[in-house]
Amino acid sequence: MSRLSAGYTFPALQLQTIHGDVVDVPAGDGRFTHLQFRRFAGCPICNTHLRPFARRATELEAAGIREVVFFHSSAEALRRHDDGLPFALVADPRKEFYRRFGVETSRLAVLHPRAWLGGLRGLFATKPAIRIENGPLGLPADILVDSGGRVAAVKYGKHAYDQWSVDELLVLVANARTTAAV
Repeated sequence: MSRLSAGYTFPALQLQTIHGDVVDVPAGDGRFTHLQFRRFAGCPICNTHLRPFARRATELEAAGIREVVFFHSSAEALRRHDDGLPFALVADPRKEFYRRFGVETSRLAVLHPRAWLGGLRGLFATKPAIRIENGPLGLPADILVDSGGRVAAVKYGKHAYDQWSVDELLVLVANARTTAAV
């Protein structure tokens, strides 16, 4: 499938997390679902990015946002690295969802200075992967789906550390709620 864009009707999905829970997308209960496509289990760049989301999980929940994070690693590898992350983690070792939603790879993914900085911070703050499943060249993507299944916003990263921050996500959701109310 090609890349998604705002306004697209997201297909209803039932996803199984690495802990056996089932997550419906869209949420259907008034909450937005933020789908994050990250790289591999133990990726220091991804770990650097996810820490602020974990620290601010209560704030995200209060804003009506549910986090679902995909990795192109096995559930077993993800369980070794999840460190109690407070959101749904989905293993996609065959990259089926990555392909389905247009999430790509690039040989230049880790060459950007922001990717290097994020990776260095992650190396010192977490336990990095010893084995990289499906390679280090994945690019991130963020998809924001409203409760009714409409894609409210999308970002496809140009390098490995090019994704929404918590603050950007909160603004996107606030703007989507305002637009929907008009």
